[in-house]
Amino acid sequence: MHLIRNQAKHYKDFALKVTKTISLLPGKSFTFLIKYYMQLTVIALIIMVPVIIRKIIWIAPVSKQITFQSSEKDLLLAQQKIEREIATLNKKLNTKRPKSFFLVINSASNEFVLYKGTEIVKKDKCSTGSYILLKNGEDQQWMFKTPKGEFRIQGKTTSPVWKKPDWAFVEEGLPVPSTNHYTRFEYGVLGDYALSIGHGYLIHGTLYQRFLGLPVTHGCIRLNDENLELVYKSLQVGSKVYIF
Repeated sequence: MHLIRNQAKHYKDFALKVTKTISLLPGKSFTFLIKYYMQLTVIALIIMVPVIIRKIIWIAPVSKQITFQSSEKDLLLAQQKIEREIATLNKKLNTKRPKSFFLVINSASNEFVLYKGTEIVKKDKCSTGSYILLKNGEDQQWMFKTPKGEFRIQGKTTSPVWKKPDWAFVEEGLPVPSTNHYTRFEYGVLGDYALSIGHGYLIHGTLYQRFLGLPVTHGCIRLNDENLELVYKSLQVGSKVYIF
């Protein structure tokens, strides 16, 4: 406050000096300055106040930084608490984990893991949806993505036959045939086995095993021959499949 009073007195004296100087100005200049004296004073204050504030900040004492230190005992207690919480969460997760075989699909990395309870039976590459959008004029379009969530095996088939949907013909630039036309049925393209997870999505094999590990499918999950046989024999109708 003492600093502010000194600065204010300084600028008041300065203003008086300016006023005396103004009184010596001749004619119209003097009249103009007298007429706008208040406005000019306000402008001067607006300019000078920030200068005063900056000076106050510069001379303000710098507060000392307080360093918080934790003892080794506190750190050990915190670590033990975190470990207990992790153990509790793992117990809760294990109560929801199927005791028998189940399948986990990572559609981001195109990998699958086959579990039996907490044991990893097999981990390897797979292929999932390409996220390509196919349009047929303005009326039809298909997004080729693998659904995410929790599913169950709805059915199992050996030597599956692929019944080609409409998009398969549109993709090839062919006219779409009637529902049960013979051109819709293809043999040997899905591998030796297929497992349905509902809504037309299958876990099946592929003729193009070199593309496994890449997002190239129309939504189904593709496995190589060996992995497909293992998954087919391990999972039963009702077994869970998790896709994320």
